[in-house]
Amino acid sequence: MNYRPLGNTGINVSEVSFGTWAIGGSWGKTNDDESLRALECAMDEGVNFFDTADVYGDGHSEELLAKATKGKEDKIFIATKFCRAGDIHSPENYSSDAVRAYCEASLNRLNRDTIDLYQIHCPPFDILKNGKVFEVLDRLQEEGKVRHYGVSVETVEEGLFCLENPNVKALQVIFNIFRQKPLEELFPKAKEKGVGILVRLPLASGLLTGKFTKDHTFEQDDHRHFNENGEVFNVGETFAGLGFQKGVELSEQLSWIANGRSSMATASLRWILDQKNISCVIPGFKNKHQIEQNLGALQEQSFSNEELERLTRFYYEKVRDNIRGPY
Repeated sequence: MNYRPLGNTGINVSEVSFGTWAIGGSWGKTNDDESLRALECAMDEGVNFFDTADVYGDGHSEELLAKATKGKEDKIFIATKFCRAGDIHSPENYSSDAVRAYCEASLNRLNRDTIDLYQIHCPPFDILKNGKVFEVLDRLQEEGKVRHYGVSVETVEEGLFCLENPNVKALQVIFNIFRQKPLEELFPKAKEKGVGILVRLPLASGLLTGKFTKDHTFEQDDHRHFNENGEVFNVGETFAGLGFQKGVELSEQLSWIANGRSSMATASLRWILDQKNISCVIPGFKNKHQIEQNLGALQEQSFSNEELERLTRFYYEKVRDNIRGPY
């Protein structure tokens, strides 16, 4: 395992870490025993960082992380998020009382005294511009309930705005072969400011595994079924903002990236790891096999300059204009 600094926090995180949305819910059926075995496998392989949120299974993924990391609290770092359990548009949802309640509930589920990285969970831009939520987080940090804080953002514009706050230590962004815009300005600016970058949706909700055909159907409780067009939350969180049919068509055009590599999935993760301004990539998982598959990216051959240029052209010529919603 290789480790990279999480900005200037002093924390070094495994460059392949994991997100726990899938084991909490909204990705079809889950099995807690399988989830715990997968978490144990990841830690055995050197993974020392996990990302979660209070709304993943209504806190269930936080509880699973508490079980898996018991006795390892000083070695395994956890990032969690807040705000989406309430009305994300209401300023009251970001008041001192509300955020403190969210924080203490997460601490209780995680069975920890301090949250290593506490993130605002994709709030509206107006809330970020208001700025009061940052003052609340400053107080929680002073009290020792939060070690560092950051923001999970939907757009580059939001990310650039957050970088102007010196106490924001990490940004979580959607970034993958289909979503290359952060490379242009956001990543260089974050590096300049000493802010860590967590990459979510690295496989575009599975499109970049190459395993889907256009006639594939998803389970009713899978967000890929109920949020394809942004019906429940931001459209960019599902298939990176591409419609499923278009996403499958584009993924088929990318099959060449697996040449000389194990799979499209590990190749897609390798492409992200080849971008040196990121701290870590956080793919999801539901079982031990998926943990092992994703960690395979560490052994993959890096992309040549010619391949990188080909993927850049692909994004600008074939992908960018098909992404829906602001990003």
